[in-house]
Amino acid sequence: MKLSVIVPVFNSAVFISETFRELADYLEKQGEEYELLFVDDGSRDNTGSILEELAGRHPRVFLIRNGANRGKGYSVRAGMKQAQGDFLVFTDADLAYPPTEIGKIVHTLRSGADLAIATRVAPASRFIMNPEFFGYIYTRHLGSRLFNWLVRKVLDLSIYDTQAGLKGFSRKAKEIIFNRQTLEGFTFDVELIYIAKKFDLKVREVPVFFRYFSEPTTVSFAKQSLASVKDLFSIRAKNLKGIYQ
Repeated sequence: MKLSVIVPVFNSAVFISETFRELADYLEKQGEEYELLFVDDGSRDNTGSILEELAGRHPRVFLIRNGANRGKGYSVRAGMKQAQGDFLVFTDADLAYPPTEIGKIVHTLRSGADLAIATRVAPASRFIMNPEFFGYIYTRHLGSRLFNWLVRKVLDLSIYDTQAGLKGFSRKAKEIIFNRQTLEGFTFDVELIYIAKKFDLKVREVPVFFRYFSEPTTVSFAKQSLASVKDLFSIRAKNLKGIYQ
């Protein structure tokens, strides 16, 4: 069984070499066939050139360039469409989910799930963070619960953590979902789960270990939240128009 790991990146030059090393080391130690795909979403720093050099030295690592900044949803879709694995996982470039958590996702897929979703709010999940983020995590948790309530009301999805940046797919799920998924921004996660449920794919939530590294500005968080709410109604409208058939 071949594993594909997709990593969307944007302006990540400061840490992308370390991300590359950690992921490559972890995947090599598993002793199984794999490919590691980085998708540079039009970075304006030297992220692309760093990854190009690293990929050139590693036969199992590949670089995809969007050319312009299109969004995380677009980048993940681009990586998924080129990936050849039997199991496929995407994860955040800052490794907020350590590479070992990929193993939990793959185990869930091997156990029969079509879509495995990291769930930060599960009782068994654990966090590590700087104390200065305590205020932020409380605010983020309240915002997340409100958004989750809207997801349930607008789209009837009973998933506890739709926005976690670590998810895995069977090859069957990949073909069904990413040939229909349309959103390019951060709410693409909700759309892909909606499509999975529409086609009665087996969805499982997985407790994980998560690391808080940074805190977005209040303005960016508010703008992103507003756009995400609009996207929920867009997903429902697209379904009514038959776009996901």
